[in-house]
Amino acid sequence: MKKHIANIVTSSRIIFSILMLLFPAFSPWFYVMYLLCGVTDMVDGTIARKTNSVSTFGSRLDTIADFIFVSAALVKLLPVMNIPRWLWIWIVMIASIKITNIISGFVCKKRFIAEHTVMNKITGLLMFLLPFALPVIELKYSAAAVCIIATFSAVQEGHYIRTGREIK
Repeated sequence: MKKHIANIVTSSRIIFSILMLLFPAFSPWFYVMYLLCGVTDMVDGTIARKTNSVSTFGSRLDTIADFIFVSAALVKLLPVMNIPRWLWIWIVMIASIKITNIISGFVCKKRFIAEHTVMNKITGLLMFLLPFALPVIELKYSAAAVCIIATFSAVQEGHYIRTGREIK
């Protein structure tokens, strides 16, 4: 059982993500589900390392759970946010860099490479906190700060992939 705790925590993120879809964006229950998703994302890896249960399956499950969480959050948040055109363009540019990184990883290493750099973790944290900032900081300012960090992070990740430096 001890070896499965991390995967159970990761799987709960999938459930919380689906439940998040049932509540209006920015409602108290939406925030509860959103926070639970974030907490499970922060602790599952630590639990896996502490219980010596790190696995390829767990890593892939974490990636799937992250994708489902982000997708559910976007489904709820994008329709209620007024995102300016310049921000959409910037987001597409960052996504293009990230897609190029994925392709480069396949070309250079013949496998999927996801670098867990400090900058990627900071970007993830800032993106996670963004919905909490919206009531107090205008989107154009809060999102610009996140995009600056995300751009640097994506470029750094690509550099690491193409130069063969891997983050452990």
